Amino acid sequence: MPGIKMLIVDYDSRSLDAIARLFEGRKFEIIKAADGLAAYDKFKLERPDIVILEAILPKLHGFDLTSRIRLESRGDVPVVIVTGLYRGAQYRHEALTSFGASAYFEKPYKEEELVRTVVGLLKERIEIGLDLPRPEAVATFLADMLKRSASSAQGKRGD
Repeated sequence: MPGIKMLIVDYDSRSLDAIARLFEGRKFEIIKAADGLAAYDKFKLERPDIVILEAILPKLHGFDLTSRIRLESRGDVPVVIVTGLYRGAQYRHEALTSFGASAYFEKPYKEEELVRTVVGLLKERIEIGLDLPRPEAVATFLADMLKRSASSAQGKRGD
Protein backbone atom coordinates (compact mmCIF):
# COMPACT_ATOMS: atom_id res chain seq x y z
CA MET A 1 0.00 0.00 0.00
CA PRO A 2 2.22 2.81 -1.23
CA GLY A 3 1.86 6.21 0.35
CA ILE A 4 0.09 4.96 3.48
CA LYS A 5 1.31 6.55 6.70
CA MET A 6 1.01 4.49 9.87
CA LEU A 7 1.62 5.83 13.37
CA ILE A 8 2.57 3.11 15.87
CA VAL A 9 2.62 3.99 19.56
CA ASP A 10 3.91 1.82 22.40
CA TYR A 11 6.00 2.51 25.50
CA ASP A 12 7.68 -0.90 25.05
CA SER A 13 10.25 -0.61 22.27
CA ARG A 14 10.11 -4.38 21.58
CA SER A 15 6.35 -4.27 21.01
CA LEU A 16 6.72 -1.11 18.93
CA ASP A 17 9.37 -2.71 16.71
CA ALA A 18 7.44 -6.00 16.44
CA ILE A 19 4.35 -4.24 15.10
CA ALA A 20 6.45 -2.08 12.78
CA ARG A 21 8.11 -5.19 11.31
CA LEU A 22 4.70 -6.60 10.40
CA PHE A 23 4.08 -3.67 8.06
CA GLU A 24 7.55 -2.64 6.85
CA GLY A 25 7.57 -5.00 3.86
CA ARG A 26 4.18 -3.66 2.77
CA LYS A 27 5.42 -0.20 1.72
CA PHE A 28 3.91 1.65 4.67
CA GLU A 29 5.58 4.78 5.91
CA ILE A 30 6.05 3.94 9.60
CA ILE A 31 6.06 6.70 12.21
CA LYS A 32 6.83 5.69 15.79
CA ALA A 33 6.19 7.23 19.21
CA ALA A 34 6.81 5.95 22.75
CA ASP A 35 4.30 8.05 24.68
CA GLY A 36 0.86 9.56 24.20
CA LEU A 37 1.89 13.22 23.95
CA ALA A 38 4.65 12.54 21.41
CA ALA A 39 2.16 10.45 19.45
CA TYR A 40 -0.41 13.23 19.50
CA ASP A 41 2.18 15.73 18.25
CA LYS A 42 3.22 13.34 15.47
CA PHE A 43 -0.43 12.74 14.59
CA LYS A 44 -1.01 16.48 14.11
CA LEU A 45 2.24 16.95 12.17
CA GLU A 46 2.29 13.82 10.01
CA ARG A 47 -1.45 13.18 9.50
CA PRO A 48 -1.19 9.37 9.36
CA ASP A 49 -3.80 7.26 7.61
CA ILE A 50 -4.05 4.81 10.52
CA VAL A 51 -2.85 4.59 14.13
CA ILE A 52 -1.97 1.48 16.11
CA LEU A 53 -1.46 2.10 19.81
CA GLU A 54 -1.05 0.52 23.22
CA ALA A 55 -3.76 1.57 25.67
CA ILE A 56 -1.29 2.09 28.51
CA LEU A 57 0.87 5.05 27.50
CA PRO A 58 2.86 7.56 29.54
CA LYS A 59 1.94 11.28 29.40
CA LEU A 60 -1.41 10.71 27.63
CA HIS A 61 -3.44 7.53 28.06
CA GLY A 62 -4.12 5.50 24.93
CA PHE A 63 -7.90 5.72 25.32
CA ASP A 64 -7.67 9.52 25.60
CA LEU A 65 -5.37 9.63 22.59
CA THR A 66 -7.87 7.51 20.66
CA SER A 67 -10.65 9.97 21.51
CA ARG A 68 -8.57 12.96 20.40
CA ILE A 69 -7.62 11.32 17.12
CA ARG A 70 -11.21 10.31 16.36
CA LEU A 71 -12.46 13.81 17.21
CA GLU A 72 -9.81 15.71 15.24
CA SER A 73 -10.01 13.44 12.21
CA ARG A 74 -13.82 13.37 12.38
CA GLY A 75 -13.56 9.59 12.46
CA ASP A 76 -11.55 9.38 9.24
CA VAL A 77 -8.40 7.94 10.83
CA PRO A 78 -8.92 4.42 12.18
CA VAL A 79 -7.33 3.66 15.55
CA VAL A 80 -6.41 0.09 16.42
CA ILE A 81 -5.70 -0.61 20.07
CA VAL A 82 -3.27 -3.41 20.89
CA THR A 83 -2.95 -3.81 24.66
CA GLY A 84 -1.34 -6.12 27.15
CA LEU A 85 -3.14 -4.90 30.25
CA TYR A 86 -6.79 -4.20 29.50
CA ARG A 87 -8.23 -7.66 28.99
CA GLY A 88 -11.82 -8.69 28.64
CA ALA A 89 -15.05 -7.80 26.93
CA GLN A 90 -15.77 -4.73 29.08
CA TYR A 91 -12.52 -3.00 28.01
CA ARG A 92 -12.99 -3.96 24.37
CA HIS A 93 -16.56 -2.64 24.44
CA GLU A 94 -15.53 0.62 26.11
CA ALA A 95 -12.64 1.18 23.68
CA LEU A 96 -14.84 0.56 20.65
CA THR A 97 -17.96 2.43 21.78
CA SER A 98 -16.88 5.15 24.21
CA PHE A 99 -13.48 6.05 22.79
CA GLY A 100 -14.04 5.28 19.10
CA ALA A 101 -11.41 2.62 18.44
CA SER A 102 -11.86 0.81 15.12
CA ALA A 103 -10.43 -2.48 16.39
CA TYR A 104 -9.14 -3.94 19.64
CA PHE A 105 -6.50 -6.63 20.19
CA GLU A 106 -5.10 -8.15 23.36
CA LYS A 107 -1.43 -9.15 23.56
CA PRO A 108 -0.36 -11.68 22.55
CA TYR A 109 -2.24 -11.16 19.32
CA LYS A 110 -2.33 -13.15 16.10
CA GLU A 111 -0.08 -11.27 13.68
CA GLU A 112 -2.04 -12.30 10.58
CA GLU A 113 -5.28 -11.11 12.17
CA LEU A 114 -3.80 -7.71 13.06
CA VAL A 115 -2.42 -7.25 9.54
CA ARG A 116 -5.70 -8.36 7.95
CA THR A 117 -7.68 -5.96 10.15
CA VAL A 118 -5.40 -3.01 9.38
CA VAL A 119 -5.43 -3.68 5.64
CA GLY A 120 -9.21 -4.08 5.76
CA LEU A 121 -9.65 -0.74 7.53
CA LEU A 122 -7.39 0.97 5.00
CA LYS A 123 -8.98 -0.76 2.02
CA GLU A 124 -12.36 0.49 3.15
CA ARG A 125 -10.97 4.01 3.42
CA ILE A 126 -9.17 3.83 0.08
CA GLU A 127 -12.25 2.44 -1.70
CA ILE A 128 -14.42 5.21 -0.26
CA GLY A 129 -11.85 7.75 -1.45
CA LEU A 130 -11.81 6.21 -4.91
CA ASP A 131 -15.58 6.52 -5.16
CA LEU A 132 -15.50 10.23 -4.45
CA PRO A 133 -14.90 12.66 -7.32
CA ARG A 134 -11.86 14.93 -7.19
CA PRO A 135 -12.63 18.47 -5.93
CA GLU A 136 -11.58 19.94 -9.30
CA ALA A 137 -14.10 17.75 -11.11
CA VAL A 138 -16.88 18.87 -8.76
CA ALA A 139 -15.94 22.53 -9.28
CA THR A 140 -15.93 22.12 -13.08
CA PHE A 141 -19.27 20.31 -13.00
CA LEU A 142 -20.87 23.03 -10.85
CA ALA A 143 -19.43 25.81 -13.03
CA ASP A 144 -20.87 24.14 -16.14
CA MET A 145 -24.26 23.76 -14.42
CA LEU A 146 -24.29 27.45 -13.51
CA LYS A 147 -23.40 28.48 -17.07
CA ARG A 148 -26.18 26.32 -18.51
CA SER A 149 -28.63 27.63 -15.95
CA ALA A 150 -27.68 31.24 -16.67
CA SER A 151 -27.92 30.82 -20.47
CA SER A 152 -31.23 29.01 -20.09
CA ALA A 153 -32.59 31.85 -17.95
CA GLN A 154 -31.41 34.43 -20.51
CA GLY A 155 -33.01 32.45 -23.33
CA LYS A 156 -36.36 32.50 -21.54
CA ARG A 157 -36.13 36.24 -20.94
CA GLY A 158 -35.41 36.82 -24.63
CA ASP A 159 -38.63 35.06 -25.70
